[in-house]
Amino acid sequence: MSERENVYDVLVVGSANADLTVRVDRRPGAGETVLGTDLVESAGGKGANQAAAAARLGARTALLARVGDDAFGELLLDGQRAAGADVRHVRVEKGARTGTAMIVVGPDGDNTIVVSPGANARLSPADVAEAREVVAASAVVSLQLEVPPETVRAAVAVARETGTRVVLNPSPTPPELAPALLTAADPLVVNEHEARQLSGLTGGGPEEWARALRERGARSVVVTLGGDGALVLDGAPGTGARAGRAAAPDADPGAEPATDEAVRVPGVRVKAVDTTGAGDAFTGALATRLARGASLAGAARYAVRVGAASVTRAGAQPSYPAEEELPDGEGPFV
Repeated sequence: MSERENVYDVLVVGSANADLTVRVDRRPGAGETVLGTDLVESAGGKGANQAAAAARLGARTALLARVGDDAFGELLLDGQRAAGADVRHVRVEKGARTGTAMIVVGPDGDNTIVVSPGANARLSPADVAEAREVVAASAVVSLQLEVPPETVRAAVAVARETGTRVVLNPSPTPPELAPALLTAADPLVVNEHEARQLSGLTGGGPEEWARALRERGARSVVVTLGGDGALVLDGAPGTGARAGRAAAPDADPGAEPATDEAVRVPGVRVKAVDTTGAGDAFTGALATRLARGASLAGAARYAVRVGAASVTRAGAQPSYPAEEELPDGEGPFV
């Protein structure tokens, strides 16, 4: 593949939600009411989160999304601008309600989330077609599944036609992932639950699930392991899955392994305050480093540190770090 001049490192096509968060001492059972803290409103949504994470880390980032012409829509646009993302490609729909996420955070920092899609459900293949030049001018396009599936498929099709690398985080996870999405993913980014579900295996562990997903068509796979880091399985040697990837300017020529071994990236130990949006911070950081030519393992090492930093503060986008705020970790980023 010939080199090209990219306007953006990362283009995120996806959702934008207002996060409505309340913290509780314990989660209520069925039919039970418990008291929580004051409600906190903040910018969120998997797409907007990934864009904010990438932009905070210095990536040239744009978001293609839909919001309503309401107060939550302004909240989301302000959040993107504050992070440094380009919002020229965010459609503001008159009379529509911006998507919202109702989040309950327990004392351990874990959360439960219910999403009302709102304007996200109106992000269409036509929006993607209109943004074709933006996709073509991006090193990486990052996708999730909080917008209509036909829109995600359209983004994948345009990315393939224009030679833009696809990072796919298939969340919320469907019972089965469409082959066109799976075969475009480079990488497919999944947590342990998602990896097992999509692999079709009833047993095994992260490496077995990753190999099963690659055998089903994914070009490469990253399984996030929470506080334990991540597992990386790159394209199999000789399959062409690594072809055309640029090396980072300072990359060690031997940094990307030529073998078919899975790479375990260790976690970074921190005190978790709130895990909301940590997976999005990871994915945004991963896309950032891949756009700059890092190997998949190197990008995952970087992303683990970003994800770890994000859980030490409350909220999703408000918790995302700049590069100088990252905790120490093991291994190079190349």
